[in-house]
Amino acid sequence: MQDFCFAYIREIHEAYSCGKLSVRSLVLSFLSRIASVDKGENGLNSVLEINPDALFIADKLDELLESGGEMGPLFGIPVLLKDNINTGDRLHTSAGSLSLADNYAPYDSDLAVLIRKAGAVILGKANMTEFANWMSRDGMPSGYSSRGGQVINPYNREMTPSGSSSGSAVAVAAGLCTVSVGTETSGSIISPAVHNGIVGLKPSLGLVSRNGIIPIASTFDTAGPMARSVEDAALLLNVISDSEIVPAEFDPAALTGLRIGINRSRENKEEDFPDEYKAAFDRLLGLLGKAGAVLIDNTDMDHVDYMGKALRYEFKACINYYLSTLHGSTKMTSLKDIVVFNQANAEAALKYGQSVLLDAENNTSGTLTEPEYLEAIFKREKSIAELEKIFSVNRIDILLCENPTNLAPLTGFPALTIPIGKRKDNLPIGSYWMARHFEEGTLFRAAYAAEKLLGLSLRPEL
Repeated sequence: MQDFCFAYIREIHEAYSCGKLSVRSLVLSFLSRIASVDKGENGLNSVLEINPDALFIADKLDELLESGGEMGPLFGIPVLLKDNINTGDRLHTSAGSLSLADNYAPYDSDLAVLIRKAGAVILGKANMTEFANWMSRDGMPSGYSSRGGQVINPYNREMTPSGSSSGSAVAVAAGLCTVSVGTETSGSIISPAVHNGIVGLKPSLGLVSRNGIIPIASTFDTAGPMARSVEDAALLLNVISDSEIVPAEFDPAALTGLRIGINRSRENKEEDFPDEYKAAFDRLLGLLGKAGAVLIDNTDMDHVDYMGKALRYEFKACINYYLSTLHGSTKMTSLKDIVVFNQANAEAALKYGQSVLLDAENNTSGTLTEPEYLEAIFKREKSIAELEKIFSVNRIDILLCENPTNLAPLTGFPALTIPIGKRKDNLPIGSYWMARHFEEGTLFRAAYAAEKLLGLSLRPEL
């Protein structure tokens, strides 16, 4: 029997249509794999909680399948959601924190509503860096949460899984779900996708609703798809954005005439760009050029250093508002409550401290009136204009970056990664693509064509 734990959405739907697979059997396959690969000895620890209703949902979908009902775009597809995304069911939503471990959210996030409507099976919640890596600067590793423990990279246990959408990325890479949803404020989808050899997209700010997602900063947060193929990521994006921003069919010749700017940051150091990565990146450029893309070199813009100042001030306002929407489903009603809970349960909750939470609670007003915050927002507008100018002056459709950058999360532009190779230590090598606001369709068309040219098939040896 085919191993559908690593199958793509299209393959699963074909198997459903011809009677080779039931939704229940697929869900059971994933549960069995989670038991052995994720929760067994030396497990990956990427899945935080299983939906107790998963098999009941599967049975309902099988009844629909037997009656000849129409299959939605995610019909019978097992999906894991990052643990900061509300589900108004019997799953907790805790952002990986013991302080919110009792939180049964009283409502679905808008994203969860759309996923259910599309026919998916919400299989459970994925582990994550606690509070999306906005908790401590005192050595907390990516992928660690007080509620879930440490997520392990399936390609190299000694290396970081990256974060904060660590579990979402690892689960997809290890065949524990078909697709997952992560969230990003600054790199939290793209970086773990790179480190785990999968496709990840940080959408344009505002494309995907954030209602019902535990926040960091309203100016930067977004949810996005994580998948093993460009096509699956595109299908998931169309669902969670409630739009048809990505075409239903891809043109393998989409690179012909496409103008791609190459961002070679002036801040790059030799150690940031090792030979293995340089070889993979140069191979990618060669393939793009041979396929008809027009490459425009040195369309450069560097990282910015003021994004953290904006995050620092927005967090308190955003988390306090989110907690106000829970209406008693948790005892935590404010950031102060979380800080006090952690202090009272320090042995379990504060392995790496809570320096970021303390700073936000004690040194920010929650009113967003601080001059340093407002200055950062003004600087952000200048960066948006500068990035727009790079696209306009060079007449480029896409910016392909030599190294990952914080430009996309800062400006709200979309960013995408696909794997382009593998290092000697077995870690995947990723690429970083950007486009203008709401040009995800352009990103996906180019990435799909590049994916076919590269012909990579990465899978961790577990």
